[in-house]
Amino acid sequence: MEIIPEGRHFRLVKESELPEILVYLERFLPESLKFHQTIRTYLNNRVWDFKFYVSKDWPEKPIILHFPGCTLTPENNIYRSFGIFCPSQHIEHVDLMETEDILIDWKLPMYLNFTHIAIMNRLDDFYKKKGVMERLEGDIYVCNKLNTDLQLEELPDDAEIRPLKVEDCENIHDLYPANEIECVDVFNVLVRVLPGLGVFRKDTNELAAWMVHSYYGAMFSMQTRPNYRRLGYGIRLATALTKIVIERGYKPFVVIRPQNDASRNLYTKLGFEKAFETCRVKLTPYPLHTNGAVEPSAPELETDAADANKENQPIDEGIEDMLAEKCDIKADEAAGQTKKPTTADEGIGEDK
Repeated sequence: MEIIPEGRHFRLVKESELPEILVYLERFLPESLKFHQTIRTYLNNRVWDFKFYVSKDWPEKPIILHFPGCTLTPENNIYRSFGIFCPSQHIEHVDLMETEDILIDWKLPMYLNFTHIAIMNRLDDFYKKKGVMERLEGDIYVCNKLNTDLQLEELPDDAEIRPLKVEDCENIHDLYPANEIECVDVFNVLVRVLPGLGVFRKDTNELAAWMVHSYYGAMFSMQTRPNYRRLGYGIRLATALTKIVIERGYKPFVVIRPQNDASRNLYTKLGFEKAFETCRVKLTPYPLHTNGAVEPSAPELETDAADANKENQPIDEGIEDMLAEKCDIKADEAAGQTKKPTTADEGIGEDK
């Protein structure tokens, strides 16, 4: 599709500018971590063709966008999902978004990927006049120092951890709980250029669990097939991939749902600490009114037949969150005690 060179308040960034922008964003770490690592992964590995925009008064007005925000967008329009960063001490510049009507058509449904809670709240101040912001909350946990003293039992004799390959991508995408916003093509690229690990059965070569470094520096959600849960695969994958991500010069981080005690216990055991709160949203505009009649404002974001039965769609955040029922964690590894029965992460499957 045609790339827009500039919006009302933003301009397209030249690739030669990105290294300098990367350095500038470092002064706002850890708040800028996700956006910072997205640019770094883009420069290092070119996983996806992102378009970056800064305010026309950058850096005096330090707000930056990237399109798309995820790799599968409605009608293949990259401007229907986006990422955004603005430092909390300059949060007033988020107000530029309200009148940004060239890059963004606020009359259409959109996805806004995981973003600092202060930015989301500021956006909601004006978007509530335009539509509904459906939120999915998550806490950013960052690993500043990996716990290397953690003692883990050996894998069962019939299982092994090894790098993922392109031929594994269909299975990965099928297991991925937000495969309606991330396309299988991105997994093909990720597996080729970034580290990804799987637990495989030796006898059948079946992929039992997987985890992969994502296109914005974080680790994608860990997924485990139901019949292989509670075997200790999760903490082994997380430990191994965290080491690799650190060795590659990235700062490992994950997004954990506030209700997800199992994930929080696992990652804090590895040395991850909570840095800030974030959320991902679906933006749905109010219906238009014409001559007293209500007309739909735009087609829904999710149009496949499965959308009619959302309770059967496992949708953790989508990108990095590790659901309690999907984590493969032995009780003594995750929390040191038997976990009480709970619902599926308190309704997370109904949030998207």
